[in-house]
Amino acid sequence: MGAARTGTGRRRAVPWAVVGLWLAALVLAGPLAGKFGDAQQNRAVDYLPDSADSTQVARIQDALPGGESTDLVLVYHRDGGLTADDRRTAARQVAEVADVHPLTAEPRGVPSADGATLMYPVSSTGPGQDEEARDAFVDAVREIAEGGAGLSVDVGGPGALNADMGKVFETIDGTLLLATLGVVTVLLILIYRSPFLWLVPLAVAGAAAAVSMAAAYGLHELFDVTITGQSGGVMTVLVLGAGTDYALLLISRHREELRRHERPYDAMRAALRGCGPAILASSGTVAAGLLCLLAADLNSSSGMGPVGVVGVLAALVAMTTLLPAVLVLLGRRVFWPLIPAFGSVPRARRSLFAAMGTSAARRPAAVLAGGAVLLGALALGAFNLPGSLKQEDSFTEKPESIAALETLARDYPGRSSQPLTVMAPTGRADAVLREARGTDGVADAVAGRSGAGWTEISVFATAAPQTPAETRTIETLRDLLDGTGAHVGGTSAQQLDLADSEARDRAVIVPLVLTAVFLILVALLRSLVAPLLLLAAVVAVWGAALGIGGLVFEPLLGFEGTDPGLGLLSFVFLVALGVDYGIFLMHRMREECVNGAEPEAAALTALRTTGGVIASAGVVLAATFAVLTTLPLVPLVELGFVIAVGVLLDTFLVRTYLVTTASVLLRRRVWWPGRLSKAPAPLPAPAERRPEPV
Repeated sequence: MGAARTGTGRRRAVPWAVVGLWLAALVLAGPLAGKFGDAQQNRAVDYLPDSADSTQVARIQDALPGGESTDLVLVYHRDGGLTADDRRTAARQVAEVADVHPLTAEPRGVPSADGATLMYPVSSTGPGQDEEARDAFVDAVREIAEGGAGLSVDVGGPGALNADMGKVFETIDGTLLLATLGVVTVLLILIYRSPFLWLVPLAVAGAAAAVSMAAAYGLHELFDVTITGQSGGVMTVLVLGAGTDYALLLISRHREELRRHERPYDAMRAALRGCGPAILASSGTVAAGLLCLLAADLNSSSGMGPVGVVGVLAALVAMTTLLPAVLVLLGRRVFWPLIPAFGSVPRARRSLFAAMGTSAARRPAAVLAGGAVLLGALALGAFNLPGSLKQEDSFTEKPESIAALETLARDYPGRSSQPLTVMAPTGRADAVLREARGTDGVADAVAGRSGAGWTEISVFATAAPQTPAETRTIETLRDLLDGTGAHVGGTSAQQLDLADSEARDRAVIVPLVLTAVFLILVALLRSLVAPLLLLAAVVAVWGAALGIGGLVFEPLLGFEGTDPGLGLLSFVFLVALGVDYGIFLMHRMREECVNGAEPEAAALTALRTTGGVIASAGVVLAATFAVLTTLPLVPLVELGFVIAVGVLLDTFLVRTYLVTTASVLLRRRVWWPGRLSKAPAPLPAPAERRPEPV
């Protein structure tokens, strides 16, 4: 009797203790989670490695008197030509800016050849490195620079562009979190068909998101991990998307076990034993893939690795501790109106995935060949992807800084409106200035402020910013100045260094991810063929998803370029996340084979039993990444689109048809060289009984 009371007490105490620990963790994490947005760094130079030439320029500028300057361009324009009053208005407003703010030099107006545009470059070191002060300076200048009656005034330049970018990132965290929660809510209501059950995983996912933000902020403070608006947004999606996937698997198994166990506590223990290893392997695969990003040269990519891992681990811990505790405390009534009664048998329903598996098994070779051809054809669309994305094309809605840049590019075709910055040792500044002025593709070069042993030189190229011609000018300038101790930076040089670093990272990280995931799959499935099959499937999905992006980005959405990091990041996420669903399918297939089922029957049984839950999980994960496409930044739209499309392809085509049919065709060879690859030895025939002598 005492033992029974002890068991009952434990069943009540353990869930309450878990909930209590989580409440305490949330109280501690709350203040840190609130600082997560402040830790984000979104300047282009923050994404680059310290070794990049443009990064060196930014570091040297920080050491100059007043720190890095905030450079703006006031652009006055009137169709048909500026009037005398327009020029006086421009001069008066620029003088007011100079009176209110300390500038590095007296602004001088530069008229366009047709007289329709007048630009005033303005630079100030007053804001220093404080981003809030820089944004306040840009806003103050914009309040002064006003047009009217046909006169347009736009404030552009690198400082204005960074300010506009910062304003976008300020709104991303809240917008993304609310939008993702809304999408997950709708999907959970449709999946569970319960007025209450959807609240449980959603609340747990929210707790995991808060803890992950606090932990990521801690990584930034303790280890100087770079957090960008991109990595912060991806972490939020991972927590809610992956966390909801784990919840779907656990709740589905818990519902089954409630029919076999009278007490919810016992049912949950059985559910955790049943699907816990698969959830753990799934999260481990994603974490391993993300950790490979630590080898990236780009600060933004290397920082996304640990930030993403924090999100996945927070989701894993929440869904395997807090979610089970809450479900046990709420009992069976949380499933109302479809309450699973103890000893009941679920109503038999025709399984869509059973029908799909049966149809695929009739002609597996034809289905496999057809699917492979389809994926290959879709992958060809990747050749239609636009070139590298320019910084001014990074917005889906044109801000003021981009309008100014477009006006300057149109009306000053022989002079770049976005100067390159050369930092030269003061003792060699005159020689560097002469070399720069004589460089092919350079319209002019002007020496600026000096200090800390360096002189800043502004170099104006003849080509428009971030064009192939300007890229050649940057490369020529760097070659000519090699050995002088000078560094070439500025916005265009930063974008060039960004693309070069991305290319290096792809060559290093793609093999690392494939190796790490392959080793995990070998350990889990105890086979070499099955892991290769799953990896080939997810790589094919990645290629097809990029190909669909090539058919959509420029022709339908009008995007002028592709983010240089799209290939690498989409590869990491699609391989890691896509293998998850393969793990669930192949692990169940292996269980069936261990229990004596023939390979074809094992494959169809695995598809029938896992298809519905994994399809729901795939839809949720794809929908959460699709939320990124609603944000006003092209790189995030492209990343969200490719991953969402890839997850759907994997869920409804590759895993359902191609992996299943390949397993049917390979039969026991899919488990080579493990013991399941060998046919079981035939049972010995019963010995013939001889008649006993009478």
